[in-house]
Amino acid sequence: MSTSANTATISPGGMGVPPVCGAGSASPANLQTGGTPVLPERNQTIDVSLGPQHPSTHGVFRMNVTLDGETVTKLQPVFGYLHRNHEKIAEGNSWLAAMPYTDRLDYICPLTNNWAYALAVEKLAGIEVAERAEYIRVITAELTRLQNHTVFLGFILGDMGAWGSALMYAFREREKILDLFESLTGARMMCNYMRFGGCRCDLPAGWIQSARKLVDGFPAFLDEMEALLTGNEILLARLQGIAPLTAERAINGGLSGPCLRASGVDYDIRKVENYGVYNRFKFRVPRGSTGDCYDRFMIRVLEARESVEILKQAIAGIPEGPIVNPKAKQRGFRPPAGEAYGRIEGPKGELGFYLISNGSDRPYRFRIRPPSLINLTLLEELSIGTKIADVMVILGSIDIVLGEVDR
Repeated sequence: MSTSANTATISPGGMGVPPVCGAGSASPANLQTGGTPVLPERNQTIDVSLGPQHPSTHGVFRMNVTLDGETVTKLQPVFGYLHRNHEKIAEGNSWLAAMPYTDRLDYICPLTNNWAYALAVEKLAGIEVAERAEYIRVITAELTRLQNHTVFLGFILGDMGAWGSALMYAFREREKILDLFESLTGARMMCNYMRFGGCRCDLPAGWIQSARKLVDGFPAFLDEMEALLTGNEILLARLQGIAPLTAERAINGGLSGPCLRASGVDYDIRKVENYGVYNRFKFRVPRGSTGDCYDRFMIRVLEARESVEILKQAIAGIPEGPIVNPKAKQRGFRPPAGEAYGRIEGPKGELGFYLISNGSDRPYRFRIRPPSLINLTLLEELSIGTKIADVMVILGSIDIVLGEVDR
């Protein structure tokens, strides 16, 4: 496997260059008949640094891997290249000024980042959310989940070295969703759309019809992708049985989201806490059985189909009315002293914000619980015993974004 910045070192006591036979280098005990040297058997390991700029590492990320032949015996994730001091910056700005920074966490999913932060502040201050805004939040969040899982389906093939049609098909559908986000928020990725008690602006004319048209056509795309990928014998060979994870180990490791459900755990924060208006919609929580890379792949396909069902219900039932609670103050906002933890079911898992207020116009403490970082902690356990060619696929199946790993 080639990387843009690979280094290799021989570990002490591991595989090294054998000494050249010369004066004092071989004794009669080390020589076969005819003078051929017999080298002593030793453990053969090699340390390889993958990254930090490999195109399959989903960001500026490095892995220090110890190999015995092609088998991984040790793996250490190395991150921090993208650290931006997000949490401390938020503590130096007003409560509202922290909202745009949340876009930069999982930059694939800015609107769900906005929602998690808004939800935490609303819990802290006891703010009610306008009903129409609750529906808009669900619609934008499920569109975000659709585009996240769609991109995942394209990139998992890239992690196998197959950069081609599947990725282009995925980005074609993602562009349609980003067009909707741009017409609503003015930005394709850094949306800065949620506000305490609601949303920044109402849906523009014709937006809901465009969203309905996209949602109605999305199952056909999922059918196309599933037929293209799930019957591919190379994909099956590269995913099935690779890096299985038991439900018990997934729970003990703190995993959440699709990675947790792929191991068979029935846990979805949309069902557990019923935040927003999710309790008004019927949808299932897909689960895997073995927790291998194939289950982590398929769980995204199934969750995308459930997001389509949620979107159909939310679009059909969206009420008229204000899009923000008129009592919710934005500028000069000073929540009462206290603390709160708000969490949502983000596309990659549990995204939570822990906030402490001392009654001032800025957070006293601001702490993020990012799913990518927590899910990444089991990468070494999943990789040990696999082949070096599988490591990129395993990393891809976790679906991380370095923006929220490093913050």
